[in-house]
Amino acid sequence: MAGMRRKGDLPHRHCAQCARPFTWRRKWARVWDEVRYCSDRCRSMARAARKPRP
Repeated sequence: MAGMRRKGDLPHRHCAQCARPFTWRRKWARVWDEVRYCSDRCRSMARAARKPRP
């Protein structure tokens, strides 16, 4: 298990929408610098908040 890392050792940041902490995921390996939201739900809520209502 030389390549294994503990979850506590992984990088983390806070969601721009809900402010909850979230940790690095393998699927975000190439785009970690661009990840701002912890989930699709937070991303869609942020998008809806930016959109002006008529």
